[in-house]
Amino acid sequence: MKTRLSNLFRKKFNLLPNNIEEISAHGSNRKYFRILADKISCIGVYNEDYKENEAFVSYAEQMKQKGINVPEIYATDLTNNVYLQEDLGDETLYSFLQKNDIETALPIYEQVLNHLVEIQTMKDFDYSKAYPRKAFDVQSISWDLNYFKYYFLKLADIPFNEQFLENDFKNLTDYLISAPNDYFLFRDFQSRNIMLHNNKVYFIDFQGGRKGALQYDVASLLFDGKVKLSPQQRENLLNYYIDKLSTKINIDKTAFVQQFYAFCYIRIMQAMGAYGFRGYFQRKESFLKSIPNALQNIEYLQQNTTLPIQLPELNKVFQQMIHSEKLLSIGTSKQKLTVTIKSFSYKKGYPMDISGNGGGFVFDCRALPNPGRLEEFKKLTGKDIEVIKFLEEKEEVRYFFENVKNIVWQSVDKYLERGFTHLMLCFGCTGGQHRSVFFAEKIAKELSQNTDLNIVVKHIEQNI
Repeated sequence: MKTRLSNLFRKKFNLLPNNIEEISAHGSNRKYFRILADKISCIGVYNEDYKENEAFVSYAEQMKQKGINVPEIYATDLTNNVYLQEDLGDETLYSFLQKNDIETALPIYEQVLNHLVEIQTMKDFDYSKAYPRKAFDVQSISWDLNYFKYYFLKLADIPFNEQFLENDFKNLTDYLISAPNDYFLFRDFQSRNIMLHNNKVYFIDFQGGRKGALQYDVASLLFDGKVKLSPQQRENLLNYYIDKLSTKINIDKTAFVQQFYAFCYIRIMQAMGAYGFRGYFQRKESFLKSIPNALQNIEYLQQNTTLPIQLPELNKVFQQMIHSEKLLSIGTSKQKLTVTIKSFSYKKGYPMDISGNGGGFVFDCRALPNPGRLEEFKKLTGKDIEVIKFLEEKEEVRYFFENVKNIVWQSVDKYLERGFTHLMLCFGCTGGQHRSVFFAEKIAKELSQNTDLNIVVKHIEQNI
């Protein structure tokens, strides 16, 4: 993928990149890279979903023409799943809030809401490339509700009567669909998708945009599980938004607010489905940390709002979530499991385990392709990009790592459950320089997603 991005960069700027560095994609399956050459910096994107790429590029170009603050698209090669876009830096609204209090950010929220009104009411917008749906319709809502049911409720062990819950889902869906829905719906309008660049706000990750109701994106922003706005701050910002919106279109404020809280529920449920899928299923610990805030938001809605529809089973589910010991325990302190990861040479024997735990896994990498046999790699190690690229391109290497990853996670989960404190993983190859180092670094990166783990990496042949 780096080769494809490099070729596209060279074609666009007539320069070879000096550096292509992967950057965080948070919860996305896309891969992002910062590409540098002389004074030029841009973001390269690799995404195997062609239709999603098409939607993003189409939307970005249209929004840019309409004066919306989105990244400029510099070049595309969608047949090879890559494109280049403007580099807006690293500061998001979320990262700003990690360093500043909410009060400091309120003027930024107002600026964001001003832009949201402009985005939602864009005229003559072409949805022909919309993906996977052109509207937030019954099908879209059904997907979100089932995402919540199967990836959150099931994985969090929240009991429910499936038929009764489906009945409530239908009632909620009918009510949501009754809202005016001929506006641009951003779909994931939250703090990590709002960039702060040159004293302006910019918007990213809008490839899921479609026609929908106005309330959804406001609910996404004000009930963001990663941000702790107070009820008063949320109410003030909602009123600010409605006042701005009223300068564009006529709205019935009472009906708008009542439907707004229904959209808060569906948005929180969709987000919790994502937290469950990414956190419980994909073991990305950071997503689980958003659950306590999301539960507080649901508790607030349960205690302070009333919908004009009956949702008995869903409300029962919400109450069980709010009082679930499993969910309430998220974020509480516990002793970490230290995972010591070592690379070694079989010529010099197995590494010693000094934890008193008797040892752990030893993975033999010698049956895999050996970069050390090639002259250009002999003075490099498995930490060098040239060796990494060589190994990652091999199918048997990817298969080997998938097997290693699955068996290691199985043990890590059980070790954490039983309160164990040490686990050792060793990767051996002929010289302890290329394959073993590569896999030790790769499994360390994989396990670092879980903040309950203390990762220690030692490369014996490099004395580090």
